[in-house]
Amino acid sequence: MSWASADEIFLSTSLASYLDKKLLVLLRDGRKLLGVLRSFDQFANVVLEGACERVIVGDLYCDIPLGLYVIRGENVVLIGELDLEKEELPAHMTRVSALEIKSAQKAEKDATDLKGSMRKRMEFLDLD
Repeated sequence: MSWASADEIFLSTSLASYLDKKLLVLLRDGRKLLGVLRSFDQFANVVLEGACERVIVGDLYCDIPLGLYVIRGENVVLIGELDLEKEELPAHMTRVSALEIKSAQKAEKDATDLKGSMRKRMEFLDLD
């Protein structure tokens, strides 16, 4: 019989309470995945069934279907249960197609890149 550390017992107990429930998983790269937790291990590697990636840009969002999804525990930042009784998103959010959200993401990235390049060009002013 092997003894598990207190951390391992806490981790397995807490994830076990989420089995067969719909979760939101936030990854290190900022992606947000939704799905039903079907399995996990001591490293917090998780398997989501019916997974989708929720992409949000401003007031627009899209759920991109992924199917059965395995996530390495080292990439997980946060796992939370979704309350099925409540609305998942605020009322002002608009659901759009995957093509529309990709276009909005590109526009947002281009605006951010332009802002960064303008800041670099203006550094010589040293307004401080």
